[in-house]
Amino acid sequence: MAEKDFYQLLGVSKNASQEEIKRAYRKLALQYHPDRNKTEGAESKFKEINHAYEVLGDSKKRAQYDQFGPQVFEGGAGTGGPFGGGGPFGGGFNKQGPFTYTYSTGGQGAQGFDFGGFTDPFEIFEQFFAGGQPFGRRKPIYSLQIDFMEAIKGVEKKVVIDGKSRSIKIPSGVDSNSRIRFDNFDIIVSVRPDPKFVREGYDIITEEEISMVQATLGDVIDLETIEGQVKLKIPEGTQPGALIRLSRRGVPNIGGKGKGDHYVKIKVSIPKKLTRAQKDLLRDFEKESKKGWF
Repeated sequence: MAEKDFYQLLGVSKNASQEEIKRAYRKLALQYHPDRNKTEGAESKFKEINHAYEVLGDSKKRAQYDQFGPQVFEGGAGTGGPFGGGGPFGGGFNKQGPFTYTYSTGGQGAQGFDFGGFTDPFEIFEQFFAGGQPFGRRKPIYSLQIDFMEAIKGVEKKVVIDGKSRSIKIPSGVDSNSRIRFDNFDIIVSVRPDPKFVREGYDIITEEEISMVQATLGDVIDLETIEGQVKLKIPEGTQPGALIRLSRRGVPNIGGKGKGDHYVKIKVSIPKKLTRAQKDLLRDFEKESKKGWF
């Protein structure tokens, strides 16, 4: 393994981008996976390209490979090689079936290794097994789309899975890509966006337009929140783009502890057409302002 060029194994040039390396790996992984390819040598080839991508798919390891050559990673995943710990730079590899992921010597777990565009190494098996569980660790995964306010307040959905009617309870505070676990399957939630409310974590952001008179003199306006209407005080001299914070008016924490905040971004409307009397008043205001502020 150490004598083979990793770039040649993936069929890319040494100047290939990380995206090109990723695409090449995914193509070869699908081609040579032993559960799809039963020809002699397929499994060996699969292990070789997998190990090559473990190195070249990580920019730091790739730099080490380019500088020191394949001997730095001699011994393959999990064997330790001549350096006894996955290489002279710390860390190593943890084996899970035909795929591996990097880990740190400090016990921090997986370090965000990129598996060719799949979110984890086992997602690639969904293409091999049509959603099956080759190692018995993945549950069937289903997607469920809900409305914005359903995600905020929680909802119970009736669904049919494998011909059986089930009641799915979605807790308040979930967001898109939240995974909810049940006895024998998982649900990935997607949330439809709302035309008024923008969510950032557990905070809500909205935009309110007020007149320049309201911004200058201050006012109290009706504001729609995810909990209904409230009165919002606009302070005197509010500037365009100002943020007004309403504490604990945001999204409930999915763990049941606390809420986010609601931020109101102020947009000041400048009139495009004025009457003669309005223009005269503004001119008088301009004259007074030149005398100085008190």
